[in-house]
Amino acid sequence: MGFFRRWIPDQETLARSRWLGWLAPWLGQPALWVWSRHGVALGVAIGIFFGMLVPVAQIPASAVAAIVLRANLPAAAASTLVSNPVTFAPVYYLAYRLGNLVLEPDQPAAGPDKASAARQKASEMQHTIESSRKVGFWEGIKLMGRPLMVGLAILAVAGGVLAYVLISLIWSARQWYKMRRGRA
Repeated sequence: MGFFRRWIPDQETLARSRWLGWLAPWLGQPALWVWSRHGVALGVAIGIFFGMLVPVAQIPASAVAAIVLRANLPAAAASTLVSNPVTFAPVYYLAYRLGNLVLEPDQPAAGPDKASAARQKASEMQHTIESSRKVGFWEGIKLMGRPLMVGLAILAVAGGVLAYVLISLIWSARQWYKMRRGRA
């Protein structure tokens, strides 16, 4: 835990923050700073959820949720960095594709016509891109908006749940290992 703690902001740093200073009265809650299995797992789940779903002000949004849900606040704030300038494009592309897949379930079944279905889908995507160029930037964003939002919502919920489960399992396995090693 020492490695992570030196990268994660402490209570005083967050209280002095320009964006989070208004939360200072609530930052004194001890539950927000305890490094427990549930608190950390919930904090990371909250951070990943808001990191995927909200494009701006992710840390303040996750901080408010962590305070309300009494999760580990530093873990929530740090895990919002799952979306950053390096991961932004791949995450949003994946979300757009996932949203299209969910919103258009009537895709042809896999078979010999698979190549023509792929060509048709690529043609439709090219048409969407060309339409967005013709109608303007914001109209193009609107065309992509619904599939993108649906995909981001799915990724945010799935990422949060998966993070909670994985951290809980890893934390429990680590505790079990420490206990077994102590007996031997």
